Amino acid sequence: MNYTKALENPIFKIIAQATKELKIDSYVIGGFVRDYLLARPSKKDIDIVAVGSGIELALKVSDLLPNKPKVQVFKNYGTAMLRYKDTDIEFVGARKESYQTESRNPKVAIGTLQDDQDRRDFTINALAFSLNENNYGDLIDPFEGVKALESKTIKTPLNPDITYSDDPLRMMRAIRFATQLGFEIESNSLEAITKNKDRINIISGERIVDELNKILSTEKPSIGFLLLYKTGLLDIILPELTALNNVEEIEGQTHKNNFYHSLEVVDNICPNTDDVWLRWSALLHDIGKAPTKKFNKKQGWTFHGHEFLGGKMVKKIFERLHMPLNQKMKFVQKMVVMSSRPIVLSQDLVTDSAVRRLVFDAGEEVEDLMTLCEADITTKNPGKFKKYHNNFVIVRQKIVEVEEKDSIRNFQPPITGEQIMVIFDLKPSREIGTLKEAVKEAILEGEIPNEYQAAYDFVLKRAQKMGLKAIK
Repeated sequence: MNYTKALENPIFKIIAQATKELKIDSYVIGGFVRDYLLARPSKKDIDIVAVGSGIELALKVSDLLPNKPKVQVFKNYGTAMLRYKDTDIEFVGARKESYQTESRNPKVAIGTLQDDQDRRDFTINALAFSLNENNYGDLIDPFEGVKALESKTIKTPLNPDITYSDDPLRMMRAIRFATQLGFEIESNSLEAITKNKDRINIISGERIVDELNKILSTEKPSIGFLLLYKTGLLDIILPELTALNNVEEIEGQTHKNNFYHSLEVVDNICPNTDDVWLRWSALLHDIGKAPTKKFNKKQGWTFHGHEFLGGKMVKKIFERLHMPLNQKMKFVQKMVVMSSRPIVLSQDLVTDSAVRRLVFDAGEEVEDLMTLCEADITTKNPGKFKKYHNNFVIVRQKIVEVEEKDSIRNFQPPITGEQIMVIFDLKPSREIGTLKEAVKEAILEGEIPNEYQAAYDFVLKRAQKMGLKAIK
């Protein structure tokens, strides 16, 4: 079939002209073709394969463009890239690959279009449109990728056992595409992933996390995480999460399955946030429950301190997977540590002082925390579900009221340590810290408003009890 209509972007005519002048063949391949056939919005990148030098083709295309955009050349990989308007275009020479057991980096040799399509990860990514004069716009589909699109199937062009063993990252990509597109992974392919799961250990944490982030960015991440679990990959990548899939019964008492609960919380939060780090917080919010689980006859199953321990576990996970050890990690830690605070508020009488403390501790992230905790309501009891959500509405209203009255979110004490030093003619000392803390506590408890005069009067009374006198 011919798809000239797919090539309306002027850049394709320019690449075709460059191809003709260099007397080589070229094709647009991979994601652009797949997404066009699926009628999905295409990402702002296009992959071009040249049966010849991809670098030479990129340089020729740049020469033919009015503004002659800069070409980034990656000689070691035989690739080049340029930017046309808002689109990144990558050029690569057709190649065939061979792999060594200890690495996913292949030995590369010059190849044909067929060789290049053979090396692609999935049949739906081996589709190509011709950019050549004699068959411009023709679809080249050697592995029935169109049929795979129609049947919504992820399958490899060649033997899946070899495909996944050669480059184990493809196992993650298969699961990611299945999650993104709502496709099924072919049974032989799924078996091959399970068989080769331990090969994931040669893949860097950064590459793995990139795929996890893409899974978490889908509409329903649980699809991907259940596939990761089913194939055994998740137990290697995030054993802290799979440890939650262990329900015990003692004296007729059981606890909920916190693994499936965590996946449900992630799915619940997705309609309300695109922030991948808040989605990570939802995924990891209960990881401290496996190591803190205990049973006693009076209380049944308990998970005391799981939030605090979970926060520590977040750091270890981020370190192990080479995730960013910056504010993003601290944000996830904070969400995990505080994940039960609004839940407790929603179940009890909502007092102003409790809300003040929540806002004080959460600061600018209080909205994110509330979003997480609302997603954490997974009870199947309609009465409880309605009650908790209604109580969260009250908590949110209280947050607004407290903020308007006391400005707690960006809390700055109305009376500073320097002012206290002047009032009592003190040098830096423990007493100053004690008085500042007393002012903060009095404001959070609602004993005084967050105002200078009230704080000044309070400090005078508290200092008198400490044997301090204000200077005249």
